[in-house]
Amino acid sequence: MSFDPIKNITSKTLVLPAANIDTDQIIPARFLTVTTRDGLGKHAFNDWRYDDDGTPNDHLLNQVNSPDYQILVGGHNFGCGSSREHAPWALTDYGFRAVISSEIADIFKGNSLKNGLLPVVIEKSAHQWLLDHPGEEVTIDLEKCEVRLPKNGGTYSFEIDAFSRHCLMEGVDEMGYLGTQNDAIAEFETNHG
Repeated sequence: MSFDPIKNITSKTLVLPAANIDTDQIIPARFLTVTTRDGLGKHAFNDWRYDDDGTPNDHLLNQVNSPDYQILVGGHNFGCGSSREHAPWALTDYGFRAVISSEIADIFKGNSLKNGLLPVVIEKSAHQWLLDHPGEEVTIDLEKCEVRLPKNGGTYSFEIDAFSRHCLMEGVDEMGYLGTQNDAIAEFETNHG
């Protein structure tokens, strides 16, 4: 699978400050019957955004122009709960390119990295600054592994493994990466076959 490469993201932040936002809140289980990400964005945080009869309510996610908000700032322990690739699928289809928190659940982080969503774990003081300043324009520099906050908010580093970083910057998942290695694979088979 391929997706838009991520090198630098400069965007307003959409802040959902609640701690322990789990994958069932991100995409409720009843929407897990599909096998593609197309259209899942309309169901991202479905139970927060729609009344029981399906009418959109006044939730923040219904009020913003999603292309202007590519960075989601979540509360502590974002993405906890069950493993489901549909969660990053829903977030990317909605328009998010990155999620920032002081802690992101490991399984959600792994699923995000494989599906074109950059999970950024940032130190608590910077995370608190982001929670306190919703809608600010922030830059995530994947090449330097830095988050730059406006208004002298500072620059903060984050960690990401080299392979995931490479794949995100090239816009490919693991299988897409392997597809670019045909010559190296053929050479290995020749030399070790």
